[in-house]
Amino acid sequence: MDVVYTIHQGFSNTALLYFLILGVWGFIRAVRWQSVSSSYAGALVVAQVLLIVNIIIGGVLWLNGRDANMARFDVHVLYGAFVLVFLPFVYVALLRGDDSNRAQWVWGFVNLFMFFLMPRFFITGI
Repeated sequence: MDVVYTIHQGFSNTALLYFLILGVWGFIRAVRWQSVSSSYAGALVVAQVLLIVNIIIGGVLWLNGRDANMARFDVHVLYGAFVLVFLPFVYVALLRGDDSNRAQWVWGFVNLFMFFLMPRFFITGI
């Protein structure tokens, strides 16, 4: 199970850096008055898939009793549920499929918000 735990940590670190890249890329596009492109939307889908895979790996760890060492397992699971629904929520409820420049600004902020929030996810997982 140590290998699975290492993979879970690796996916978490990858997601952290990926959200930083998406946030910076989003702000660069927004400052240039560009709307959400299909490339950027595809990168958002990749981010969501990355998070889903990491949640599945975390579920495998939980089923094998890895949560026994965690001080705040319940909060870590709550954060996992948050990241599962946050990006789709922004797309469906907040932006409603909008791909204008305003939406590009929102995605830039959302991705940087995720980047700054993810270290808190890590702390609860230790």
